[in-house]
Amino acid sequence: MPVINSIAADAALMRGWRRHLHQNPELGMACHQTAAFVAARLREFGIDEIHEGIAESGIVAIIEGRAPGRTIGLRADMDALPMDEETGLPHASTVPGRMHACGHDGHTTMLLGAAKYLAETRAFAGRVALIFQPAEEAGGGAEVMVREGVLDRFDVAEVYALHNAPGAPVGQFYTTPGPIMAAVDTFHIDITGQGGHGAMPHETCDPIVAAVSMVQAIQTIVSRNHYALQDLVVSVTQIHAGSADNVIPETAYINGTVRTFDPAVQAMVMRRLDEIVEGQAASFALKAALRYEVGYPATSNDPARTAFAADVAREVAGPKGVRDDAAREMGAEDFSYMLQERPGAYLFIGNGDSAGLHSTSYDFADETAAAGASFFARLVERALPLQHSAEMPDTVA
Repeated sequence: MPVINSIAADAALMRGWRRHLHQNPELGMACHQTAAFVAARLREFGIDEIHEGIAESGIVAIIEGRAPGRTIGLRADMDALPMDEETGLPHASTVPGRMHACGHDGHTTMLLGAAKYLAETRAFAGRVALIFQPAEEAGGGAEVMVREGVLDRFDVAEVYALHNAPGAPVGQFYTTPGPIMAAVDTFHIDITGQGGHGAMPHETCDPIVAAVSMVQAIQTIVSRNHYALQDLVVSVTQIHAGSADNVIPETAYINGTVRTFDPAVQAMVMRRLDEIVEGQAASFALKAALRYEVGYPATSNDPARTAFAADVAREVAGPKGVRDDAAREMGAEDFSYMLQERPGAYLFIGNGDSAGLHSTSYDFADETAAAGASFFARLVERALPLQHSAEMPDTVA
């Protein structure tokens, strides 16, 4: 079956929700206005069990089916990014320095669309836990919600999420079993030397020369310490030093990101960074300190649930509209914390020929919302059939 008719009929309604959210972006854990808007819509749908204030501004809402059964969790992220929008669209952000540049306004809208349909039909045996999460971009809102016990408190058996994908055709899906998004870590290197006059470098201990040498050495981690057929990214993204053309500064700062899938590879990078920083500092007779911050873990899909979710997606997008063997990506996603605790799957849905994610010109494609909402709705109906089905196991593996 294609997009569900009643969800398609709500296209204008969903477009209105999405554009309202786009105009009013919020950051991090403080998605209070967004959460209030979501809760108001859920009450309009007749969803009585609405739990607010989880992870500061998150929401979990429960829809009961027509018969008892397991609980399926569906997650949407709500937060925006700290950047100015340059789309010039009528529904552009009204808040300077904040923009929905990753489509979380669309993700929230898709889950609201599915919630409206599921609350009206309730054609499933079990419960749906609608998880509206803050702070995906920074702050690890999913980890906070897991720590606060939402999966246990609401007896969630499986969890699923969608993310839009610029460049993929609107309404088409892709995913892969196993790791689909990388773990993300951050490193900081603070270098302290001895500053002085730029015309008298022999009287200084130049941190800039040391920083340049460290960056060159860091590039060898991927090329010389790592098996080429494994996925690894180590990128230096910031170097800060100096304030004038005739002054050698006292300090320099290096910052970067590490993307891995294998904990052993992650450990190797941490060890080599420490060795490089210590060794280079000694060779230049100055001090340097490495701070390594472990971030989101890799997002890993359960193979059985991924195959099931891809099959559901084919009902919406057709057999040619779904790829279930897509290449994994080096971006990161805090839905990984939920997938560490429960089996489930993370899928991408096409956003058409739009600007890329985190671009000042990005906008979510409204025509995608009906396909995403239909996917969520059909996934629940397939996973929790009113008549017993052997499509999926009754117990969590």
